[in-house]
Amino acid sequence: MRQRLVDEVAQSLTVLQASIREHLISLLNEAAPMREQQLRRETWTLFEHQKESWLEATLKAWQAALKFAHQRHVALPASTHLELVSTEAVENRMLASRMALALMEVAAGEVNDFRKRLKHLEPAQELSAQDIVHPEVLVFAMLEQWVACGLSLDSWALINEAVQRHINAQWRQIYASCNAELVAQGVLPVVPVESHQKARPAASSYAPPALQAGENYPSGTYPPQNFMSGSAARSDASGRSSQRISATPPRHYSGFPVQAGAEVLPQAGAYGMDVLTRVGRMMPGYFPAQNVSAAVQRGPSAQLMSALAQRPMPGEAWGDAGAEEQPLPVLMVAQVAGELQQKSAELKKLAQNDNEKAIIELITLMFQSILQEDRIPPEIRVWFARLQMPVLSMALQDPDFFNRQNHPARLLIDHMGSCALGFDASDIKSDELATEIKRVVQVVEQYPDAGDRVYERVYEEFKEFLKNYLTQKTASQKLVGVAEQVEQKETLAIQCTIELRNLIKDMPVRDAIRDFLYKVWSEVIAVASMRQGGQHQATLALKKTATDLIWAASAKLNRADRVQVIADLPELLKSLRTGMSLLGLSSELQDGHIKVISDILADAFMSKAQAIDRAQIQALAERLAHLENYFSTEGPEELPLDPQGIEDLLGIDASDLEVVTSGGEVASPVMLAWAQNLSLGAWFSLDYHEQLVQVQYVWSSPLGYLHLFSSVLGRSYLIQTARLAAYLDAGMLKPQEEALLTERATRDALTQIEKYPERLLR
Repeated sequence: MRQRLVDEVAQSLTVLQASIREHLISLLNEAAPMREQQLRRETWTLFEHQKESWLEATLKAWQAALKFAHQRHVALPASTHLELVSTEAVENRMLASRMALALMEVAAGEVNDFRKRLKHLEPAQELSAQDIVHPEVLVFAMLEQWVACGLSLDSWALINEAVQRHINAQWRQIYASCNAELVAQGVLPVVPVESHQKARPAASSYAPPALQAGENYPSGTYPPQNFMSGSAARSDASGRSSQRISATPPRHYSGFPVQAGAEVLPQAGAYGMDVLTRVGRMMPGYFPAQNVSAAVQRGPSAQLMSALAQRPMPGEAWGDAGAEEQPLPVLMVAQVAGELQQKSAELKKLAQNDNEKAIIELITLMFQSILQEDRIPPEIRVWFARLQMPVLSMALQDPDFFNRQNHPARLLIDHMGSCALGFDASDIKSDELATEIKRVVQVVEQYPDAGDRVYERVYEEFKEFLKNYLTQKTASQKLVGVAEQVEQKETLAIQCTIELRNLIKDMPVRDAIRDFLYKVWSEVIAVASMRQGGQHQATLALKKTATDLIWAASAKLNRADRVQVIADLPELLKSLRTGMSLLGLSSELQDGHIKVISDILADAFMSKAQAIDRAQIQALAERLAHLENYFSTEGPEELPLDPQGIEDLLGIDASDLEVVTSGGEVASPVMLAWAQNLSLGAWFSLDYHEQLVQVQYVWSSPLGYLHLFSSVLGRSYLIQTARLAAYLDAGMLKPQEEALLTERATRDALTQIEKYPERLLR
């Protein structure tokens, strides 16, 4: 039967291959940032060349796992020692486990019944952790061979959604087909009841077979149920990065992109399985889990939806009254909580079935949890409370709200919550933030029938608000302006240097001239392009100076060329000084560069070396004139920031600015992805120079290289992406909240329901 499982999964792999190809083509036709577009193109190109190799290698890996299962006569003893596992292997295993978890959400019964029947056929031995029967083993082989073919996990993230859809639909049928074949052969026609009871929590407690069987797996490599950030466990005393077990950024944290374009899976630490299914299993006699989806699909009654559409009366502690009419903050929150409880009880009476009652109770408990979050200022908590009825209206029609962490409503609530939480509400000037949250809630209330579209719209508006709100202080505005100029100048200079290296690498150019072009003139062109534009007349003149210098410094084998150099020399030297003055170089430094160049020009008159052809110079000049068109979308990993230089550009005392240029180690691509997608307004603990500082993430540069954090004491910290990722990886920068606001609220609600399940139907 294992052979049949592998054969059928192998047949479906051809279908998956076509689905991946279609998915990548559709991504190429969608708008995206330059880096994302480049990744899509590279993935598409490489996949077209490697798709057959990947398919063949995956099939071989499955057959090897199948052969291992056939050769095994007794269960292998679990090793008791730890082994080093590469970060890449760890990430592959973790991703395979998440995908297997998603499959178990829809096919736990089929998978567990199949394993039970195989165990019935082989009562003397346990299923090995590497047994092909486990979904994770199948998925891990696909991932492993994907990487082996030269494709990356970033590329896999592009296709993860398509692969997961295929697995959930096709593999469930395959496992069911294998079960049917075993039943036809008389193998355990009825699976014992205790097996089904064990299968119920299977999806939530599903761990990789390697962990279930006690396989050699280093401690800390598989994320615990609560995915915590922090210092990574080192595999050995040397701390070698190739064998270092990297910390995994918390998937539930709002700043981390779980997977680009991928379905967000239910979090093991928060829900463990589909929330409604879990609620249903608490009340099996009244609220069968298998009936939840069907009941929701019928939609709530018109009477219930009409009651939900009623807004709270102004002036009743709901934030609409004037300041002089408002009750005390503590009493205001208590009053709102009481009114919401009463409203929920009334809505339950209008519910058509127990399913609707359970959803109403679950949403009610979630928002009660949010109202009890005393770190959020009371006036803001009241506005969060007003979202309860619009969210309930949507949840009754769209149960995905409970499980999709990237649901627009959840993203909105979580992001607003992360900004409002802070470290001490009394120290936060929240008037403008409260006003914006009030506006957002009022817009949502005005469009109750718009579904998640209204949440998408106001969430984008809220993020735009944060960009201005978080940097509105005069000092911050100037710092941000200078940081943007520094980023643009340094990025252009590095790109220009790279292009110059490529253009003249095969030309007979003196080393001193190369150094001058790379270290000085590339910055000249960058500054001119930044200030005036790449096609400005002055910028084009400075670009032309580079080619004039290269030609003038090359060997002059005929009299006409020597005459031409002598005639053009005054203008060349003038242009060189103009460019160096643009950088602010002192007269002494300029004189030093000019002397070196003059000596080389004089020597070129006597040189018998190979001359540079005029056609080469002309081609170089044309390329330099449009240099910016040839810049790569992949910028430098780290810019050469100079703290003193930034202070000089500011023109003010920058004693309250720290340019973070040390600390941490080289971070993994996963951590870099996290660093590049933090949410503005989120709060962190920063361990800098052995001092723990509470900071808020207030700004990200346009090109994504620089990030600004601000402490409640007014001190700012400027840090680059690579360094930021290293701090996150080392636990030197930790998010204040280990879980999102809606995640904690859902967890609290489920805890309450577990204690008192009868409240669902009350």
